[in-house]
Amino acid sequence: MSDREERPAFYALPPGGWRDYWSLLHPPYTLWHLSYVAIGAAMAPRVNARWLGETLLAFFLAMGLAAHALDELHGRPLRTRIPGGALRAIAVLGLAGAVALGVDGTIEVSAWIAVAIPVGIFLVAAYNLELFGGAFHSDLWFSLAWGGFPALTAFLAQAGTIRPGALLAAAFCAVTAAAQRALSTPVRRLRRQVIAVSGEIVLAGGEREPLDAAALRAAPERALRLLSVAMPVLAAALLVARAL
Repeated sequence: MSDREERPAFYALPPGGWRDYWSLLHPPYTLWHLSYVAIGAAMAPRVNARWLGETLLAFFLAMGLAAHALDELHGRPLRTRIPGGALRAIAVLGLAGAVALGVDGTIEVSAWIAVAIPVGIFLVAAYNLELFGGAFHSDLWFSLAWGGFPALTAFLAQAGTIRPGALLAAAFCAVTAAAQRALSTPVRRLRRQVIAVSGEIVLAGGEREPLDAAALRAAPERALRLLSVAMPVLAAALLVARAL
């Protein structure tokens, strides 16, 4: 069996049992996107550990669980064997938990969080289920929904309002998410859709190197691996700097 057939993503494990749930979680990307939450919170005048924890948990439930479960329901891109009923339950429970945490924030921090709740639900469903003919399943909406929105919401959960620093942090996260998308799109295509690649690279000195799918995805995939570590490190550095 080829690498493309075995691994639809660099973090995916062979299908079956608990390994399917690990793959479904998209661990490197989930941690990466949760870093945007921490970055947004770190921009607030004061960081409240409780609200940071609740915001991280809410986005883990909504993005890490619900969004990925809906994505797997829509075409099985990770080729897991998780039953459809289990994926639906994960999606519903994940969104329900995120909403409950959002309601708590609305009551105790700011009524503006009530606006973020339906926006988040819509983005998760519209993007991952490719609703409205896939109009929201685009590079732009990915960068806004998976990058800018978590950072902005996290700042709101801390400060109860939005300030220029929060907008700049959200812009940084959105652009970084766009860069992730630019790298991951061709990698996903090579792993999940391309059957074969053949050819060679001829260097100026006459040397020849084979060209295959693994060679084409090596550089962008290495960049994705490194960035999936760099972003959590940056988020942790910002939070530590605020705490000291």
